[in-house]
Amino acid sequence: MRSKTLFACAVLALFSVVLGCSRSSKSGKPRIAFVTNCVAPFWAIAGAGVEAAEAKFDVETTFFMPPGGIADQKNKLEDLLASQMDGIAVSPIDPANQTADLDRIAQRTNLITHDSDAPNSKRLVYVGMDNYQAGRMCGKLIKQALPNGGKIASFVANISQDNSRKRRQGMIDEVLGRSEDPNRFDPPGQVYKNDKYEFLDTFTDAADHAKGKANAEDALNAHPDLAAMVGLFEYNTPLCLEVLKQAGKLGKIQMISFDEADETLRGIQEGTVVGTVVQDPYNYGYKSIEVLAALARGDQSVIPASKFIDIPGRVIDKATVDAFWADKKKKLGEG
Repeated sequence: MRSKTLFACAVLALFSVVLGCSRSSKSGKPRIAFVTNCVAPFWAIAGAGVEAAEAKFDVETTFFMPPGGIADQKNKLEDLLASQMDGIAVSPIDPANQTADLDRIAQRTNLITHDSDAPNSKRLVYVGMDNYQAGRMCGKLIKQALPNGGKIASFVANISQDNSRKRRQGMIDEVLGRSEDPNRFDPPGQVYKNDKYEFLDTFTDAADHAKGKANAEDALNAHPDLAAMVGLFEYNTPLCLEVLKQAGKLGKIQMISFDEADETLRGIQEGTVVGTVVQDPYNYGYKSIEVLAALARGDQSVIPASKFIDIPGRVIDKATVDAFWADKKKKLGEG
């Protein structure tokens, strides 16, 4: 009975999250919104952090995952602005083209970014990890998996987001032995290589899982000598694993990942995934609400001079996956 109840609650929670569930009232508490960049299990962990912070800091929250990408995100931000929120935390999908909209929001309420930044906007602070350094962590995993070199294909929703662009660049720079330069940008559509490693084109899917799977199949078919696949977003690795299993190449082509999808963690346990660079979505949610709650009450001291609140990333491999997965389940109320 308990398992059925938990399942029903999980379905209801996801439904509420997708539609944008607001619990605002006339209580006088600050009203704060947390907006993601897509619908994904990753964000359920952030939602748990938002919920914990809501109780801790005595605020009311709205949590929204845009099922339709940038159009849904933009419409929701407009709705939130009209409802006079005391603060909004958002992971911008296309920061370069959203800057004017973000600036307009920042003029009317406290605006911060999380997960992916919009550094040229008037947001007050970015809460998240250094995605360029996380990309270099991923590059180290690639070199560990391919000590003799080889061809590498990477997969991601898009290159317009600040986080995806920097992860990809950090990965390429680390593997090709370049100096650190977070502002460097190697345009997609080209091959980048040295005497050992060759980065094929980065395959983008606009968060369309069917397209993501097709991309993995295309890469596999076009490059029979492919040595490794890299999933730069949470859902990419499970899609690649599905394709590799169907092709009978699980464990033969190295898989390197980002984030903590259950399929990825299981792959690390089983040896079909080398490792994954994880963020801390729980604290993305918790810290964002903590900061916006303080700002709503007039406390500006929560904004550091750097305008960056670092939630460090880390590498999970076979030695650490069991403890990490147990902690994830605990945060989600599953353990």
